Amino acid sequence: MTDVTTSTREAAGWLDANWESWIDGTLRIVVIVLLALVLRAVVRKLIDQLIHRMTREAEHSDNETSSRLGGLLVNPERRGQRAAAIGSVLRSVASFSILGTAALMVLSEVGVDLAPLLASAGVAGVALGFGARNLVTDFLSGVFMIMEDQYGVGDEIDMGVATGTVLEVGLRVTKLRGDSGEIWYIRNGEVKRIANMSQGWSTATVDVQVGYREDLDKVEALILTAAEAFAKESPWDELLWEPVQVLGVESVSADTVVLRVQAKTMPSRAQLVARALRGRLKAAFDGAGIKLKEEAAGSSAAPPAPSAIADAQPPSSLADPASARSLSARPIPPPTPEEQQAFSKLP
Repeated sequence: MTDVTTSTREAAGWLDANWESWIDGTLRIVVIVLLALVLRAVVRKLIDQLIHRMTREAEHSDNETSSRLGGLLVNPERRGQRAAAIGSVLRSVASFSILGTAALMVLSEVGVDLAPLLASAGVAGVALGFGARNLVTDFLSGVFMIMEDQYGVGDEIDMGVATGTVLEVGLRVTKLRGDSGEIWYIRNGEVKRIANMSQGWSTATVDVQVGYREDLDKVEALILTAAEAFAKESPWDELLWEPVQVLGVESVSADTVVLRVQAKTMPSRAQLVARALRGRLKAAFDGAGIKLKEEAAGSSAAPPAPSAIADAQPPSSLADPASARSLSARPIPPPTPEEQQAFSKLP
């Protein structure tokens, strides 16, 4: 009975000595967790406002650009996807940093020694960095590609290893649809260069070939007239952003002269406009009688007469035996006895 009383008194004394520290530690943990949650909510709210402001400014600038360029259609889906991706990355980084720091502070308040934990985390981080360096490279490259708006869904791009239309933009992989219908999955870390044919404007280039002796001033005036009529028709009036220009003589050969024609078009519509413009110029040249190539001298002369050697060819079995060809092809008969005697008397 005395031992039980002694143990009870010691326990009560230990509780009296430590209850204040327990309450103090618990309050600190609660305060740390609450501050972490409040800070996380505030940061996420600021990130949402930042993304909303970026989207609104982009819409305003796109509206001004469309008014200047005469009806350029803005892709709101691409802008929304880019803003959502950037916001998701920022929110994830903020949550991981705030909650991770709060967890370490709570462990420190509980009495856990953080030195071995941090050392183990450092070693694990180094090992993970060596083992998954390609994954980290892909992720960081994807983040910067999205933040810098290098390309988006629907853009026609050339990534060096593949060319096509962007179907999906991810933090690790970009998905393209090739010209033949194939789908390319390209890791963002492997991309060294990107050519975006869907931003700004494109250039349609047409090389026009005419005969060497054609009047170039007349040809140039005909090209401009046909191009002006072409630019007033639908849908080319929206695809062409500037008047067609004749840059001048591109090359000269013995029978042709090549003129270069150029026009600024809507992004990724240069090939379509160039094909249509070639057909229109060909029809205009046919109507004006302009030759695309000089005819060679003497090309209309009469063909040469058949060679006399053909008369010496062996006749067919159906040929006339009295014809000149048959007689010329008849074998030489053997000499008569008189001819042999005459030949023997020759010196």
